[in-house]
Amino acid sequence: MAFASSASGGAMSDINVTPLVDVMLVLLIIFMVTMPIQSIPVDVDLPQKTDKPPENPKDPPDPIELRIDASGQIFWNNTPTPIASLVTMMKNEVERDPSNQPELQIETNNNAEYGTLAKVLTAAKNAEMVKIGFVQN
Repeated sequence: MAFASSASGGAMSDINVTPLVDVMLVLLIIFMVTMPIQSIPVDVDLPQKTDKPPENPKDPPDPIELRIDASGQIFWNNTPTPIASLVTMMKNEVERDPSNQPELQIETNNNAEYGTLAKVLTAAKNAEMVKIGFVQN
């Protein structure tokens, strides 16, 4: 960057601010255009303060241990179980206390087929189980 010399023979050290002003104006326009998009209100349901203490929660029931081995065999709490009876077994567990369901803990062998796991998850969805966890072996 060369400095232009002035008539007095010294170097001229003024900064050209025109590119800076151009960049600032472009940024201002970008912010003005994008700001109305970000100002959409989002409804959030926050819990309200109450004077009564919370109810004592029920103790959760024992979890259901469901294991799928490499051959596709399903074990319900270490008992071999056919896949066709899973939906009724899960529905029975849910009907005992729908507000306090047991957790379904699924453990699969690394060599198990994904189709078997998909059938188990479909059975859990059809039985309306909401607490499903995966156990890593």
